[in-house]
Amino acid sequence: MHTGTRAEEIFSKEDKLLKLFQTIIRLILLLAGVAGCTGFAIPFVIRRILNAGNFAGMIVCAAIVLYAVLMPRVHQGIRLFWQKTSGRIVLSVLAAGLAMAIVLIIVMTSLMVRAAHTKPSENATVIVLGCKAYGERPSIPLEERLKAAIRYLDDNPEAACVVSGGQGADETMSEAQCMYLYLVDHGIAPGRIYREDRSTSTRENLAFSYEVIKEHRLNEEIAIATNNYHEYRAGKVADSLGLKHGAASGSTALWLLPTYYARELLAILYEWVFF
Repeated sequence: MHTGTRAEEIFSKEDKLLKLFQTIIRLILLLAGVAGCTGFAIPFVIRRILNAGNFAGMIVCAAIVLYAVLMPRVHQGIRLFWQKTSGRIVLSVLAAGLAMAIVLIIVMTSLMVRAAHTKPSENATVIVLGCKAYGERPSIPLEERLKAAIRYLDDNPEAACVVSGGQGADETMSEAQCMYLYLVDHGIAPGRIYREDRSTSTRENLAFSYEVIKEHRLNEEIAIATNNYHEYRAGKVADSLGLKHGAASGSTALWLLPTYYARELLAILYEWVFF
């Protein structure tokens, strides 16, 4: 009798510890999901920025919140589903897919970080990749690219710069012109700046800018001025064009980073699959 009571007490304590552990995990997931949803929603609330990055991010974070709230029921459903052969197959495939997704995210993130820290040659020609402009005012990501270009140009006084970007339907001037005005206002000599105002994509930015470089006999080794998260994909485009390149990376505002980082992951995956 004494032995049975002792065993019951041990099992009762283990059960309580398990429930406490599950409660802590649920709370952590719930807080992480809510924080994630908030982080991805902020760009939309502040600047009406809604793209594949924060849209996908909000869906994933909402799923995490839902899982945290319904965790006991979800686990019970999984146990019942696992008892069937078809259920084991489906759950195994889903688990393998989740593991593969995590590995892919780690690999892509590593490549992005590495590309952002690839140093360019001295006095390379800076190509500033276009981004949204509001008249003469660059968007936050574009301003970070321009700041990176200025740092490189200040450190390499013999370097020239090509600002690259056409005019969107909702823009009052070309992105190239906006960038030109910004650089001149921040002390870069106009004679060092060349404009390319036809491009509408990263590939066109680099291809058309290279035409400008050849036309004016500039240094054909380039420094790509773009946001840190974008350097890897821009570098792969430069590789496909046969350009020798390094990175003049601009930082990214923390409140924008989750959105643009998630969008970049999707963009890299898309290019890996279809190009």
